[in-house]
Amino acid sequence: MELIGMLDSPYVRRAAISLRLLGIPFEHRSLSVFRNFDEFQQTNPLVKAPTLVLDDGTLLTESGLIIDWAECTSSKPALMPSDAAQRLRATRLTGIALAASEKSVQIVYEHKREEDKRDQGWLRRVQGQLHSAYDLLERELDGKDGWLFGDTPTQADISIAVAWGFTQIVAADVIDAKAYPNLVRFSQRAEQHPDFAALPPE
Repeated sequence: MELIGMLDSPYVRRAAISLRLLGIPFEHRSLSVFRNFDEFQQTNPLVKAPTLVLDDGTLLTESGLIIDWAECTSSKPALMPSDAAQRLRATRLTGIALAASEKSVQIVYEHKREEDKRDQGWLRRVQGQLHSAYDLLERELDGKDGWLFGDTPTQADISIAVAWGFTQIVAADVIDAKAYPNLVRFSQRAEQHPDFAALPPE
């Protein structure tokens, strides 16, 4: 099977790392939804990254749905805790991390506009939401030296580390790493894991 999309997308990278952790073999095809639009469209008319092309030709889009399919397919343990209380916390933290990714992407898209056409009020609101997401995650990681829920990464770990790395690439001027030492340490540890290191942002 084939995973299509650039690893500089937090959604593509999140899906790719999850597939590796779940032991689902795939080939990565690095196509941009901008630079390679026509080529991407030949595979998926929606031109949506990530796109997972299954062996039978079925197309799956949206990182969460790809991960859900992979967990149902894999013989390895799921990437969410089985304990109900821990699963609730992991779900909440994953949601915050995905919000951070979303707000970072919105900042990227707003800066694609000509400067005189940017909505500065909306941009300030998005930047505030991004700060709020990382403020919450920074507090959650206080005093945490390893993975959030045991000895192996969960979806919360993946989503937080991937979101942070993406934001530091595209919006480091908005989110000063010095103000978030817990996130910095957590993400540095995560990026040393073989399944993260094998899939660095492009």
